[in-house]
Amino acid sequence: MVQEHLKLYDHPLLAFSARETSGAIEVLIDLKNSTVPVHTYVLPIHPRDLDHPQFAWHLQRQLYDGLHDYFIEMFARTPQNRAEPRSPTPDKQGSQGG
Repeated sequence: MVQEHLKLYDHPLLAFSARETSGAIEVLIDLKNSTVPVHTYVLPIHPRDLDHPQFAWHLQRQLYDGLHDYFIEMFARTPQNRAEPRSPTPDKQGSQGG
């Protein structure tokens, strides 16, 4: 059922699939044609969601929330990574192009 609903989603950058693991369903989100190593995002689907009358809408909401998390997890560095050196701030002359 999950796999059939995932066929309704077509994205130029992402591939969606589903698998059953230990009796639970997981949605997998992968980056298509990636030239850098990026992990597969695993989104667990609870059995109660499969039986919900609004399953399609719940799946869509979970998928969109998962996409947000997946892209955030792709950051290699953020300003909160204080242990890594930051690139120097451009001087005013260089940033104004003159």
